[in-house]
Amino acid sequence: MSNPDPVSGYPTYHQPPGPDPAVRRRVNARRAALTVCTIADTAAGVLVLWILLFLLDANQANVFVNFVEGMADWLAWWSQDIFTMDTEGLRVLLNYGLPAIMYLLIGHGIAARLNRAV
Repeated sequence: MSNPDPVSGYPTYHQPPGPDPAVRRRVNARRAALTVCTIADTAAGVLVLWILLFLLDANQANVFVNFVEGMADWLAWWSQDIFTMDTEGLRVLLNYGLPAIMYLLIGHGIAARLNRAV
């Protein structure tokens, strides 16, 4: 049993020291890297989902298909009409596939850098 607190009379317990600041920085860097990877993977997943829905000729009047198309347009605004092809499927594949690949490469590159920095 530990010694009682001189003021309150209740026993005091020794608290172990907190985690090492270097360990805390490493854990925070890994959490940030995981967050960046998750965001990049989700963005690429939405773009790939839209490519699949378009190529499989999904119902354009469906609410879910409209939502995915809107999100894909928002994510790929910078790459719209980079490739102008006569074949609509190939145009969608290239114009939405390029940002998907870029999000994956950049996101995972940043995450690797965060993991290595600490």
